Amino acid sequence: MRGSEMEGFDAKWRDVPHYINGITHDIWEARRIGSLKQYYGEGLIVRSPASIVEGNDGIIAATMATLAEFPDRALLGEDVIWCPAPGGFLSSHRLICTAAHLGDGAYGPATGRALEYRILADCYCTQGAVVDEWLVRDQSAIVEQMGFDLVDWTRAQIAREGGPGACVKPFTPARDIQGPYRGTGNDHAHGAALAEVLTRAMSADFSFFSKRYDRAASLHYPGHVTSNGPSGADRFWLPLRSAFPSATFKIHHAIGRDDAILPPRAAVRWSLNGKHDGHGRFGTPTGAEVHVMGITHAEFGPWGLRREWTLIDDTAIWRQILLATGDF
Repeated sequence: MRGSEMEGFDAKWRDVPHYINGITHDIWEARRIGSLKQYYGEGLIVRSPASIVEGNDGIIAATMATLAEFPDRALLGEDVIWCPAPGGFLSSHRLICTAAHLGDGAYGPATGRALEYRILADCYCTQGAVVDEWLVRDQSAIVEQMGFDLVDWTRAQIAREGGPGACVKPFTPARDIQGPYRGTGNDHAHGAALAEVLTRAMSADFSFFSKRYDRAASLHYPGHVTSNGPSGADRFWLPLRSAFPSATFKIHHAIGRDDAILPPRAAVRWSLNGKHDGHGRFGTPTGAEVHVMGITHAEFGPWGLRREWTLIDDTAIWRQILLATGDF
């Protein structure tokens, strides 16, 4: 049954997940790329770790370029975690993508490699269209499955784009554009629980994992890495935080939801902003100023957090480090 959050949206969409998964299929797999002018607002802002794009024309061009490079790309919706927002809703969409790298393009000459990776995207939708978006793609999974070293590939991409003066600049707070969405989520207990887990970890209280994670928790991290339990969470989060020990951690958005036949879920968008001043996930400290955009989804069960999906874009972080140090 449609709720008030769907007012202003085409009657064919029965609810928020149907809309989000449906327009994704229409654009990418049904090849209705021109429908972006209908589904995306004219002043749409899309922020990803690698860039910020404003307006539909750039999105349409990027979509066509991606499909030319990955013509069989399929986007399989795993979940839509959402909350009401003024005039509509904010959705946090998790997809698993499959594709073969069959065309030359932004990733370099075609490799023919088969790929599988995830995307997490927060979208504010109102008056029948997406108008504000934050998207994190598992770039390290794509690059590594093509057979490349992350740092070497990032350095080569800077060169392909014309060098440090001409290349696309990663997203940072200084480059942000204020869009229409100013919400911070809802007050659901499981959204607050996930936000607390991340905040405690980023405060160096890594013992908190053993208190809140199911011992058999299934975990999914950048590079299409899977792990299990509190120790698996520690192996991702500790090296990330140790690379940026003085950086400021911030929760930007937190949603919790309960839905029929699904476990309680949560979606949190967060960031680390500061210097690369520690040893960890990104090697020897360089002192580079870095912004890390992250999104985390989680499911909860009777013994705590039972599934987690977290994405950051390692290549966007390496790009910031390389541009700051001149190592290109």
